[in-house]
This record gives sequence, C-alpha cells and structure tokens, in this order.
Amino acid sequence: MREFSGKWLRHAGDFWGGLAAMLVALPAAVAFGVTVYTAIGPQHAAFGALAGILGATALGLIAPTFGGTDRLISAPCAPAAAVLSAFAIELVQQGVQPATIVLMMTVLGILTGLIQILIGFLGVGRLIKYIPYPVVSGYLSGVGLIIIGSQIPKFVGAPAGSSWLEALISPHHWDWRGFAIGGATVLAMLLSSGIIKTVPATIVGILAGALTYLALASGDASMLELAGNPLVIGPLGASGEGYFGLITNRWFQIGELKLSQVAGLVGSAVTLAALLSIDTLKTCVVLDQMTRTRHEPNRELAAQGLGNVVASTIGGMPGAGTMGASLVNLTSGAKTRVSGILEGLLALLVALLLGAFVAWIPVATLSGVLIVVGLRMIDTDPLRFLESRSTALDFSVVLAVVAVALTVGLIAASAVGVILSIMLFLREQVGGAVVRRKSFVSQRSSTWYRPEAEMRTLEQKGDSAVIFELQGSLFFGTTHQFYLTLEPELRSRDYIILDLQRVQSLDLTAAHMLNQVRDTLSERGVPLLLSNVRESLPNGRNLREFLELTGLTTGGGTVLIMPTLESAIEWVEDRLLGEREVLAPESPPLELHEMELFQGRKDATLVDLEACMEKRSWKAGETIYARGQAGNEIYLVRSGEVRFMGSVGGSRQTHHIATFGRGEFFGGLAFLDRRPRDNDAVAYRDTEMFVLTLEKFNQLAEGHKRIAFILLLAIARTLAVRLRHADGELTLLQED
Repeated sequence: MREFSGKWLRHAGDFWGGLAAMLVALPAAVAFGVTVYTAIGPQHAAFGALAGILGATALGLIAPTFGGTDRLISAPCAPAAAVLSAFAIELVQQGVQPATIVLMMTVLGILTGLIQILIGFLGVGRLIKYIPYPVVSGYLSGVGLIIIGSQIPKFVGAPAGSSWLEALISPHHWDWRGFAIGGATVLAMLLSSGIIKTVPATIVGILAGALTYLALASGDASMLELAGNPLVIGPLGASGEGYFGLITNRWFQIGELKLSQVAGLVGSAVTLAALLSIDTLKTCVVLDQMTRTRHEPNRELAAQGLGNVVASTIGGMPGAGTMGASLVNLTSGAKTRVSGILEGLLALLVALLLGAFVAWIPVATLSGVLIVVGLRMIDTDPLRFLESRSTALDFSVVLAVVAVALTVGLIAASAVGVILSIMLFLREQVGGAVVRRKSFVSQRSSTWYRPEAEMRTLEQKGDSAVIFELQGSLFFGTTHQFYLTLEPELRSRDYIILDLQRVQSLDLTAAHMLNQVRDTLSERGVPLLLSNVRESLPNGRNLREFLELTGLTTGGGTVLIMPTLESAIEWVEDRLLGEREVLAPESPPLELHEMELFQGRKDATLVDLEACMEKRSWKAGETIYARGQAGNEIYLVRSGEVRFMGSVGGSRQTHHIATFGRGEFFGGLAFLDRRPRDNDAVAYRDTEMFVLTLEKFNQLAEGHKRIAFILLLAIARTLAVRLRHADGELTLLQED
C-alpha cells in the first residue's frame, strides 16, 4: 500500500506540475507564434497561434521522451521568436512572397533541429559543466529579475508595450482590477506553500486569481465579455478545423524552394541552434542547481533537436527548454520527465477542447505566478561572498552577470560571466605557488640505505644538489615567477632536480623556459634531472612526448629523465660519493669482520657470533620474506642487493620503498619487537647473507653476554642513525 501511495503521489506531482506548466507555456507559445507570423502580415495571426500550439505539443512530447532531464519543460521560447521575427521582417522587406516566407521558416526550423542533433552527437554539450557557480548564480538571479520585470506591466494592467519602469512610475495607468487579481494570486501562492501541501501553490494561485476575477466581475459587466477584454488571455485563435489542411498544403509547396534559398538558411539555422541550445542547457543547469541532480547535456541537445525537427515538420514553432515553465513545473511538485510529456498532451487537449475555458484565465494571474517564480529564482547565497575579501571578486562576477542579463541579454551575460571567471582563475593561478617544496640532497635520501660513513658524506656535500618539487599548472602566467625562483640556483648548484609528480599541466611557454634552464646549466656542465615525467596528465597530454616535441630532451645538453624522485636522488648521491661501483658477481662476499656494523671489533670476539649465524643465498627475483610473516630473523647482506616493496596509503599496489646493499643489515625492528614483517623483501640481484635467528641469539646471549651486547649495541646505533635521518626528512616534509 505504501509503495502504491508513493507512486501515486509521484505521478500526481507530475500531473500538477505538467498542468501548471502548460498554463504558463501554452499562452506564451501562442503569443510567440502570433508575434512571428504577424511580422509576415496580420492575416497570418491564425497561423501563428497554430504554430505555437503545435510547437508546444511536439516539443512537450518529443523532448522529454528522448532527453531524460527531469522537470524540464520544452516549448516555443523568446529566442526563437526573436530570431524568426527578424528573419520574417527581413524577407518581407526583400519582397519575398508570404507563402514562401512560411516555407522558409519551416525549413529553417528543421535545419536548426538537425544542427542541434549534430551538436549533441559531437559531444559539445558537455562544455556546459565548465560554467562556474558565480555565472550560474548570476544567470539564475538575472532570469528571475527579467521574468519579474516582464510581468510587472501585465500585473498592474499597464498599457501594452509599457516597460516595467514606465509601469511602476505611472500608477494613473494602472488597472486596479488586474492589480487586485495579481495580488490575490501572489498572496495565495506565498501563503499556501506553508499551509496546503497536497495542492501545488501554482494551482492555488491560479484558482485564487480566477475567483477574485469572478468576484470583481459580479460588479462590472464588461468583465463578463471575452472580446476586447484586456484582463484575460482571450481566444487562442485556432481550432481543430483545417489543421491538417494547413500542414499538408505547406508540404505540397515545399518543392518550390530553390536549393540556393535552402543553403542561405544555414547561417541563420546555426545562430538559432546555438541560442536554443544555450537556453536549454542553462535551464538544465538551473534545475540541477535547485534539485541537486545532474543532466546529460549531449542527450538533451539531441532530444531538443529532434523535437524541433518534428515541430517544424508539422508546422509548429521551434523552441527550447524554457526557464519559466520549467520552474513552475518544479515548484508545482513535478518529480520526473513525465511532467513534460503531460504538459505536451495537455497543451494539445486544452487547445482543441478547452480553448474557451483557457481564454478566461486572467492575464494578471499568470503574471503573479511568474513573479513568484522569479522571486524564488533569485539566488541570495552569493551575498555571503561580501563577508570576506577573498570572495568579494566572485560576488562581482555575479553582479556583472545580473547587470549584463538585464541590460544586454542572457547569452551575453553568460559570456561575460565565463570571461570574468577565467580572469579570476588566471589571477589565482598566477598568484599561487608553483614550487611546493625546495630541499637539498643533504636533507633528503633515496630508497638506498647507505652506511653511516656515506650518510655523513652526503650530509656534507648534499647542499650542492637542489630539489624543486613542483605543483599545479606551469603556464605563461606562472613561468616567469618560477624562473626567478630557480635562477639563483642555476649559478651555484652542481645538480638540479625538478620533480613533476604534482604538475597538472605544462604549456609551450613553460617548455621554452625549461629549454633555457637546460642551456644555462649546459654551459657549466651541470645536468638537469626531471623526475615523475608522466605520460598522462589530467588534461590528457603525454608530458614525456610533449617535452620531446619541444626539444627539451632531444635538443642537446644534459637532461636526464628519472622515473621517480627517489631514483633521481640516488643518481645524485652516487655522483657525490664518487660513482658507486657495481661489484662483479665473482667478487667475494663480505665476512663478518669486514662489515661496518662490526668495525673495530676483535676477530676473536666475532668468532662465536659468526658460528651462530647461517649463510644463505637467494637468486635474483626470489622473495626473502613477505609482509605479514613472523619476524624472528635479522639479515646481514654479504653481497648482492635487496629491495623492499610495500603499499603506500593503504593501496594494494606495491612500491619500491627501500634498498639494502653489501654491508647493510635489515630486519632489525622485527627481530627486536617480534612483530610481523611490514613489507616484502625481494632479492634484486643474486644475494648472499648472514642470517641470525632469535633462537640462536638467545642461546648466544646465555653464554656470551658481551657478544650479545655488542650485537644489540651495533644494531641500536645503526637504527638510531637511520631514525634520526628519517625524522629530519619527516620534519621537512611536514613543513609548508
């Protein structure tokens, strides 16, 4: 029962929303159609009314069926009326016959729809997601104010053609009957939203306006007459009689158009398609903003195009997703795109069957409904931007969008908003820091665990190698500042490492700057090391290939590409230590007394210790131990190389985190605390080691406490040196 009730309420909301949207969209569609066709001649007004009805019906049925954007209402709109009216006036001035003009407008509508379908299939619609929030907010408020301004003259009953300002400053021209009707509508909508939950506020407002009209009409006989009554919508101007005849006659005449005439329509079709597409997607963005949903722009554009093709084919006006009707649909309880389909069906049924009743709906009532919708569209959240200097400029973008929308137009407002947002973004990027961290090799270490003597050497010589970890976008706005930071190091350092792991994009200006850096370093014989040069940046560019094309890695000089920052540091460390030699396989393994861990100890002292150790060997690639295994052994590397592999940040993917070579030991922590191993130890080359188990060590400690003490002291000392160095690195990494 609950499920049935939920579905019923959902469809009831779609019905009420579709009905309310139809009451707004249908009269507007008829008005737009009449506006366009009367530009051809007054005798074509009936054609215009018919075109508006058919356009509202076709778009209402086709667009939501194939589009999928919930609550969107598609109908003939102001941009279509403006372009088609100008088109018709131009043809009339050229002396083109009225019948030909009608045919050309039909073809223009079809071409417009086909272009929209093409735009949708090409994926251009996804660009709408890049419109910033301040632009959407300003557009939303601008449309709301435009709707309010356009309805004020009708609300107060001012003479036709009056602007909102003229209507407000001329109360002597007001029709107080219309003002009373509109006021009752607005008041009913505002009060009912918090009192009546089952019936949408729009319907309550229309009923209140109609009842107020009837109450006033009881004392004014002129209000009971339909002809010449400015307070009501009036006759729609079309009926079922002759519908099919008008459509079929038009298509019989379409063959009279010349191919050159059709080709000349392409420019106008592209303009109209762009305007209708932007109007639709803007409405979708506003609906997303108000309902926290996400539409599919390309699918919606293709559906709108199909709807315009069908509408024009049957003689209707093209259109778009309309803001006013869509928001009426939303505020009236609609939940799904079924409401759009119902709006199309109801538009046709009302036009054919209930035209006489619709004719009596007060104009001021519809104006009141749209004024409330406009008020609810105004986004007041950006007012909080004024509380901080950091967001004051974002508020200026909102104001600019609203101002241009009110003075120039919505399309221009969107363009201005996007341009201003881009300028603010560039300002933020230019002011941001490209260098995330600057450090030296003396402060950082590679994954190679080196003997204490080598670590001391690196601490002394490491300042000759500087590391720059870069972030963000390296582009024309940040290149100069980065070069000023880098320039002093070019004359004083022997090694320059640039880590590009966090670089999001890099343009030609930045690449040219890197070429200059390379050439400057080449004059001194200093190499430039680039690490983490990815083959796929967030913008889709292959950074390695891009640097090759710009000549950085192929144009002479010494530029080395390293896979990771650790490998670049390791390469520099080897040079600072005098080019570490790779021992040949036949080189003899170290004996216990040759290891740095036991240097200075008497051979006799180590004899018993060595007797407790086991000599083992592993082939390259073999696992010495795996993560999670019990740790009761310590390993001393006699020859070869062991690499530690572990996960970072809880990910399943393993990374190279440490390397132990000849003379080093590992496994000391697990040997001391007896906890499971934290990483995988893998022989990178053929490796031989001394292995001391905890059991053997305990046996040794019982009879040779001094030897055991010497071993633990050596392990502790080496671990202390490593931990001290690691602590310094952690402190560096935590600094901002």
